[in-house]
Amino acid sequence: MSEKKLHLALGVSDLAASIADYSRRLGAKPVVVVDGEYALWRTKTLNVSIRQAEGAAGLRHLGWEDPDASRISSESDCNGLIWEHFSAAQQAEEINCLWPQADYQPDARHRRIKSFVLRQGHLSKGQEKALYDFGPRFCIPYAAEPLDLDAAFGRHAPRVLEIGFGMGQATAEIAAGRPDTDFVGVEVHTPGVGSLLKLVGEGNIGNVRIIQHDAVEVLQHMLAPDALDGVHIYFPDPWHKKRHHKRRLIQPEFVQLLLSRLKPGGYIHLATDWEDYAIQMLDVLSATPQLENTADGYAPRPDYRPLTKFENRGIRLGHGVWDLVFRKK
Repeated sequence: MSEKKLHLALGVSDLAASIADYSRRLGAKPVVVVDGEYALWRTKTLNVSIRQAEGAAGLRHLGWEDPDASRISSESDCNGLIWEHFSAAQQAEEINCLWPQADYQPDARHRRIKSFVLRQGHLSKGQEKALYDFGPRFCIPYAAEPLDLDAAFGRHAPRVLEIGFGMGQATAEIAAGRPDTDFVGVEVHTPGVGSLLKLVGEGNIGNVRIIQHDAVEVLQHMLAPDALDGVHIYFPDPWHKKRHHKRRLIQPEFVQLLLSRLKPGGYIHLATDWEDYAIQMLDVLSATPQLENTADGYAPRPDYRPLTKFENRGIRLGHGVWDLVFRKK
């Protein structure tokens, strides 16, 4: 049986005084403090959060921290009180989405489930040379602090984030065709980084920058709110076995993180060749109130997204490909 903690969320009139008072009452220090805004305690039996209240202090909502929760959910009880249900990892992602400076990580038993597996892969001589020749110009080291995109690109322009660009052929082609837009590519695998560096370096495609790191942490720590005009996620790992679906990248919590970094009117463009993943993507995006679909269901492939060799092969074999394009209201 899972070990649930009762969750109490309070609005307070004086955050600093409340932190001192509740630390004494709970016999523990908070695990998260955001100066002037928020604090969180996690004891063996309780999950207690306080937030600076704009109006009267009091109970904000109740609920459960539950390691078996599949997502953050909330519902009203018979008295109109909001009850939430979430895991420690999901709460941590929400905290870091709202306050990236918190850099909050729950204990090791509740580490975030990642949507990728690091594989060594073979690094060709060309990719290795590209890392050496072009990496200093086009790569940005990961740092848990906000990134100045204007300084990184040397100009102010619309910005699009691409998550998981693979070997980078589509990224390079899109960037070359949209020179007035800057593209930030995030990928964890070194051969893919080397491949894209070779393409942009030899092609002199100056509107691409690469961060080799976990996209969730890049979004949380390096990209400011409203920093992006668009997000591209093409053919993410489908994790096709049902027991692995929890590893899929497109989940409600992750979409909320994307939305926090997306400008009003900005778009999210997804593509997959797994139909059941396409259905999940459509369900998740359609259920997000801040988003509106630009099509009636799935979208036609935009002209800017090229067909990859892998995709062309699948089409010849009769495989489907589904695009989704949603805009932030």
